[in-house]
Amino acid sequence: MQFLGRLVGTLNTVTNLFANPYRVREVPLSAYALHHRVMDDGQVVLYRNAQSWDCLLINPSAPHNALRLFQVSSEIEARTLFLQFAEKMRPFYEISSEPLKLDTVQQLTDCLRSHPTWPLAHVAVEMGMKDSFRHNHIMRCINDTESEEGITPIHLACKKGDIDCVRELVEGCGVRLDVADKNSETVYHYAAKQSNCQIIELLSKQHSIGVNHLSNNGETPLHIACRLGKSDVAKSLLLCQARCSIAGSQGYPIHTSMKFNQIGCAEAILEADPKQADSEDALHGGTPLHWVKKAEMIQLLMDHGCSLNYLSKTGETPLHIMVKRERIECALALLVHGADTNVKGQSGNTPLHLAMKLDNLDLIKALIVFGANVKSPNDFGETPGLIAARHSKGYDDIVGIATVLGSLTKGLDFPDAVGDRHRRYDRLLCLDGGGIRGLVLIQLLIAIEQIAGQPIRELFDWVSGTSTGGILALAIVHGKSMQYLRCLYFRMKDKVFKGSRPFSSIPLEEFLKKEFGENTRMTDVLKPKVMVTGTLADRHPGELHLFRNYDPPELLHDPPFMPTAEFQACTQPKDQLVWRAARCSGAAPTYFRPMGRFLDGGLLANNPTLDAMTEIHEYNQNLKRKGREGQVKKLGIVVSLGTGKPPQVPVSSVDVFRPSNPWELAKTVFGARELGKMVVDCCTDSDGRAVDRARAWCEMVDILYFRLNSQLKTDVMLDEIDDAILVNMLWDTQIYIHQERERIKELARLLLSA
Repeated sequence: MQFLGRLVGTLNTVTNLFANPYRVREVPLSAYALHHRVMDDGQVVLYRNAQSWDCLLINPSAPHNALRLFQVSSEIEARTLFLQFAEKMRPFYEISSEPLKLDTVQQLTDCLRSHPTWPLAHVAVEMGMKDSFRHNHIMRCINDTESEEGITPIHLACKKGDIDCVRELVEGCGVRLDVADKNSETVYHYAAKQSNCQIIELLSKQHSIGVNHLSNNGETPLHIACRLGKSDVAKSLLLCQARCSIAGSQGYPIHTSMKFNQIGCAEAILEADPKQADSEDALHGGTPLHWVKKAEMIQLLMDHGCSLNYLSKTGETPLHIMVKRERIECALALLVHGADTNVKGQSGNTPLHLAMKLDNLDLIKALIVFGANVKSPNDFGETPGLIAARHSKGYDDIVGIATVLGSLTKGLDFPDAVGDRHRRYDRLLCLDGGGIRGLVLIQLLIAIEQIAGQPIRELFDWVSGTSTGGILALAIVHGKSMQYLRCLYFRMKDKVFKGSRPFSSIPLEEFLKKEFGENTRMTDVLKPKVMVTGTLADRHPGELHLFRNYDPPELLHDPPFMPTAEFQACTQPKDQLVWRAARCSGAAPTYFRPMGRFLDGGLLANNPTLDAMTEIHEYNQNLKRKGREGQVKKLGIVVSLGTGKPPQVPVSSVDVFRPSNPWELAKTVFGARELGKMVVDCCTDSDGRAVDRARAWCEMVDILYFRLNSQLKTDVMLDEIDDAILVNMLWDTQIYIHQERERIKELARLLLSA
């Protein structure tokens, strides 16, 4: 029986050796009573038996059992591991108030074998045994670095994100925070890679230069947080005196935020130091705007006053960079914020030169629409048009209008232009309604303004408008530039047309208050005279109302309808707020809620020409009745601008009838939908017979009449927000301007000489 027992024991030993010799097991001490004790140090003992070398961790309070740390067949390995375990395990079992558990011992021995060169403090951090830090053996190496990466225990604790160990090391052990590893990274670099802001806050309890230390990779901890998009960590670092003004390999932290599209980090930096919006990177001299990859970043930087047309050391504006990288969304974002399309950069190239070389039709259209000069030569005498002729596959589309675009930017020379006091005729400008298609109006007005060489405000004596045209009419009277309004419309649409219809009126009202002022009244600016249409919807039938910056003429003729109720009197111009007048005119049904009792003026006068002419006639008649004939001026020129004509499409049916079967029901629904759309379109149609009537009346009374309205290739919705669609709409308008260039030149001459 003894032989069988020894045989079974031998087999178990061999099996264990083949299984995992380093697996920690609980064993009875009695099994080693007859084995030779080779070495012992404290509670660690090495035994020798016939088949193996066994190392035990003995617990004096539990004399019957022990934990076997390893069982190996090699004496050299056994003695080496024993010396290592005996020395490095002592602090852990000595400072522990309770016997070490098997799982803990297993993790400890695995760690010691995996990292034989680690100082004890590193092992303590790896094990998460923060109580052992106060042991003298561990305290002696609390700031030591290990040989592989050169990290200290606090580096390792930050790397693991072990907040308990970090707290004990910082508050209880007073570790150094300025020690850098082999990559010259401090504990702050390691903490910046985590998502636990508490670690940063704990580290901040000790003042240390490590928070602003540059690593071998050219990164401060703040650079790392910005690269990884850890905005909360970036905020914590900034609160811990991290500086935004330290340049690294990727520029300043704000440049890193831009490169890696981390808007939260950029916001934190700009809140801490707004001047970072214009900081130059050391290599290229580019501002954060040069580094942008997303359009939303451009808005953030513009809100903080970033210089839009800054030339870098390489001779490039942000727009040059976006065109070169073919970042169309970013290029459009810069354009709608007013980026100069004609700034010359490296080799005298404008952004349009670069777009032509890339043969990027979308960029080319956008740049030309926003005023890029196709005749501007670079240092080699090459114009964008010439480059297009060499490189562009869409040459006919692009260069077909190039020759005229240059001439459209030149003002006419009128040295003997008639002054305002001696002007013979009044000039009327009428602007149709059409939502975001008001951009077409702006583009037409820019063309007139460029050829005439004078602001629109100085070219007309009367300005009328409906809805979006009404907003523009008020903007013209208040001295807004056309280029500014074009950019403003592009930016405004994303805020106003947000969500589903009907849109919230709050963004539109805030926009109007910001542009016109909350307390500006209609009569604060008297010249030119302005009339903006609205529809009084507190009565049936509805009634046209004109918001004016002058006193309305007194009417002697009978009212159009017999009143059967008392209606509230309309506010006088001197008491009317400009922003409210604009809001009333633009209260398009299904798009925005009514403004009090007012709806969109387009319901009754989407093309306000005849109503404006009627108003001027009544105004003059009123002057005559008051004996002020000397103030009467004959209307000499009427200019009517449209918001673009959509293509005409066939309609299969507008038949609405009582269905007798499911198929007829479908036809009825479809017919009702088409009929409803047709009724709305016909009621608000600003072209066709509306134009014919205006032209006929003008011809009958010898008034010069000009109607300008571009033909659009696609139907653009009133609430369209897609920049690409809107740019194509303006491109169609630009082609129309090219086609009508002689008529526009003639109009400019007449306006200047009226």
